[in-house]
Amino acid sequence: MTDQGSAPELAEDFAHVEDGFQRLWTPHRMAYILGDKPTEAAGRGCPFCTAPQKTDAEGLIVHRGEHCYVVMNLFPYNPGHVLVCPYRHVSLYVELTDEETTEFTALTKQAIRALQGASEPHGFNLGMNQGAVAGAGVAAHLHQHVVPRWSGDSNFLPIVGQTKALPVLLEDTRARLVAAWPAG
Repeated sequence: MTDQGSAPELAEDFAHVEDGFQRLWTPHRMAYILGDKPTEAAGRGCPFCTAPQKTDAEGLIVHRGEHCYVVMNLFPYNPGHVLVCPYRHVSLYVELTDEETTEFTALTKQAIRALQGASEPHGFNLGMNQGAVAGAGVAAHLHQHVVPRWSGDSNFLPIVGQTKALPVLLEDTRARLVAAWPAG
């Protein structure tokens, strides 16, 4: 491999080389990686169709509207990462009815206000990934991400360890958002 003579010659030899890194193990993510993948069909295979059928606490629902609802992201980028979803199983923004679009937008604004009241973020990322090719993890059911951001919230873990450090539990964040949700 190198002319230094002491370097490992075979790839398997690297398994025994100390690299100086500590490991942050996240075995709970294997349930997501290996678990049932959402299907294109509405109903039991779609997490955004099943969440509203549960209690708010069980479904991690922050707020329910008439046509849409707000739910915690089960695998958040940051604490407070929520998703605005229509109840109806549609995959594209242009498939929403006028009533759904109006409420979808209103709930996005309310989510921002609730996050401002609950955790005072410095900014937000808002977005929809339409289709698997665009990065949608659940392409069959439209959802908009509302991700709170703070100065310095990015760290080395996602780059080096493919791990995201989240200092707050989903249940605790959900409770804070419910308490801070704007009236009306």
